[in-house]
Amino acid sequence: MRVSMLALAAAFTLSGCAAMPGAETAPIASEPVAANASEAQIADLVARMSLERKIAQLIQPQINSFTAEDMERYRFGSYLNGGNGGPYGDEFAHASEWLRHADEMYDASVKPLPNGERAIPTMWGTDAVHGHSNIVGATLFPHNIALGAAGDADLVRRIGHATAIEIEVTGIDWNFSPTVAVARDDRWGRTYESYSEDPDLVAKLGAALVEGQQGTPGSEDYLGDGRVIATAKHFFGDGGTEQGVDQGDVNGDISALIDLHGRPYPAAIDAGVEAVMASFNSINGRKMHGNKPLLTDVLRGDMGFDGLVVGDWNGHGQIKGCTVTDCPQSLMAGLDIYMVPDDWKALMESLIAQVRDGTIPMARVDEAVTRVLRVKQRAGLLGPDAKRPSERGYAGRYELLASPEHRALAREAVARSQVVLKNDGVLPLKPGANVLVAGTAADDIGQASGGWTLEWQGGRKDQLPRERFPNASSIWDGIKQNVTAAGGTATLAEDGTFEARPDVAVVVFGERPYAEFAGDQRDLVFRDEEGLKLLRSYREQGIPTVAVFLSGRPMWMNRELNAANAFVASWLPGSEGAGVADVLTGKRDATGRLSFSWPAKCEGQPVNSPAGALFAFGYGRSLSDTSPLAELSEDCAALAANDSANMFGSGRLGSGTSAFVGRLDGTGIEELMPNMRGDTNGAGVVLRGYDRDAQEDSREISMPQGSYFGVVQSSDTGGAYRIAYEVVTRPSGAIRLRSGDSELDVTAQFELAQAKGWREMVISEACLADVGPRLSFEAEGEVTFRISSIKREDLTEGIECSF
Repeated sequence: MRVSMLALAAAFTLSGCAAMPGAETAPIASEPVAANASEAQIADLVARMSLERKIAQLIQPQINSFTAEDMERYRFGSYLNGGNGGPYGDEFAHASEWLRHADEMYDASVKPLPNGERAIPTMWGTDAVHGHSNIVGATLFPHNIALGAAGDADLVRRIGHATAIEIEVTGIDWNFSPTVAVARDDRWGRTYESYSEDPDLVAKLGAALVEGQQGTPGSEDYLGDGRVIATAKHFFGDGGTEQGVDQGDVNGDISALIDLHGRPYPAAIDAGVEAVMASFNSINGRKMHGNKPLLTDVLRGDMGFDGLVVGDWNGHGQIKGCTVTDCPQSLMAGLDIYMVPDDWKALMESLIAQVRDGTIPMARVDEAVTRVLRVKQRAGLLGPDAKRPSERGYAGRYELLASPEHRALAREAVARSQVVLKNDGVLPLKPGANVLVAGTAADDIGQASGGWTLEWQGGRKDQLPRERFPNASSIWDGIKQNVTAAGGTATLAEDGTFEARPDVAVVVFGERPYAEFAGDQRDLVFRDEEGLKLLRSYREQGIPTVAVFLSGRPMWMNRELNAANAFVASWLPGSEGAGVADVLTGKRDATGRLSFSWPAKCEGQPVNSPAGALFAFGYGRSLSDTSPLAELSEDCAALAANDSANMFGSGRLGSGTSAFVGRLDGTGIEELMPNMRGDTNGAGVVLRGYDRDAQEDSREISMPQGSYFGVVQSSDTGGAYRIAYEVVTRPSGAIRLRSGDSELDVTAQFELAQAKGWREMVISEACLADVGPRLSFEAEGEVTFRISSIKREDLTEGIECSF
């Protein structure tokens, strides 16, 4: 971003879709616009724009769905990279490729046109929600839940500035952050994106991140070098859905809801936030993307927001009466930019037609375009001194990605966010101690970083190996460094085994990474017993233990708390796990305090006060607090519940389910990762995320001739298979289902289902005699189909197989 809010100028006015028939083009101004461009001058610019150019300013596609040629033709006002998107189709591309792509799209957006229309530069938005987290080698700061535990606005402000600098290195203009959700039900899969259950703490820290990213309004460096456009999201109520269901319903008295969930927004607005993102959820049954009383009357009228409102990923398509490609209701409700990742062309066409037929008044279009241009003006994207992305302040300075200063800041943030819940004196680790470090998460930076890390859903080290984190330290790295420096020895044994008896064992374990709805839970039980088994084993051997729990929320951990001598809530620390070690070894005291109530029971009912809390909001021990913790009840009826029958849904494999691909000749066998995606396997089977009801909640599976794809349960739950599917292409050869020693030819059924939309198949012993824990699709010819859910269930007697 440039330093000053430069003027609009004749050199940066209209661009156009010259090839689009019927383009409405206004006369072109020849005089320059003064350097202190006023609202009147922005209005004059808008008045000179064609309808097509205006609508293009309101369209935001994702980089994987359009080309530079499309940008030159249509002149989108902005674009984004999704959580799994990267330049030129490579989500792990070097930072220089991101900058090259930014230049390419900028150049296309301002390229002169033969008919004399002039150009408005585009801008690029990204989800850098805990550092510039899409970029290999960037600093990954702790997620917001950890920063809430640190509770320091100045720390968050410094993190915002460091993040903005790293974003500018890659030429990106706009960050979709901070999340200022007030999470009130920890079953919600986005709890870790919230600073706290307390709206005042959220307001304080959210405003600080805005200031860190944008600078202080009125200051010389506001949106200058090392600053980017910030976004407060998601307006509003995203953290208050019933039962913590992502994108669900928020119900109650509207004044009380605004007081609770709307409270962070005035603080963000006072801090100068230039963008607000609409939320997926409903308020009392009405989707926020179509909620004019809230998007316009409250946000703009009552709160005084004058920036732009951007939608979330196809969120407009969830409004009653809308589709992704046809939704005037959102614009009329107060949305200014449609985030329409893939279906941008059809949406543009429908909006243009709706303006022409009077469904959408031109005055509303002009209002939305004005808001977009106002933000661009403030960000220095308009005017005679506007620069290409690669020519801006920190652009191309790749040494600033995870610079020593930024890494030190991240390490400080990690250490200050650690919350000690129990300690009988085993912490800090004694100088000279023989320390065993156990657990698969101990040396896994991907797991420590959680979702929104290089990929939308993040991933463990089998999916995101260490080489994806070249500028980082794991928790194990930090422990080894600190223990050795203090004269002790440290040994890593992920499976917990040892030859020489240790003085103490540090067990690192926790939730696997997830994002959004993929992290929703029906209760707060932590079912992965890797850590529990290790802790109990060491207790039986008389070895003191420290439990280091990685999670995106408080959970029912009574069993682990009982088994451990010390228990540390480490949240999702990111790329500087050494900050965890700084507290464990006493280099820093434990100063983190809970910004969420910790539940006493496992069932998952919301706990937002001392009532029902094992540890209340604000709890946390210093290392010197070794007071005993009473034995906790380990009774939990929910532990008996079994999720393993739900094999795939919401874009994730279920508990105990694996997916695999291979060739029918026995080669190319490969297990897929937890989010069941991949396009580089030896079988040639391509699995891509597909949006059915929500972002990447389904998979599109393209199978070459002679390949197979399947799923398998670690334990057989029994029952028939029920699969939601859609056949995209007619198979060019036989398609079979196989389970155990039996097979079923479904070629005719796939041929019939092709292009018929979503259907459901039920596969039982009635048609596949040996139905068991493993089911595979075998393709003798090429075929592409989609799957949104796979589950097993007992059928009522008499129900037949169906397709």
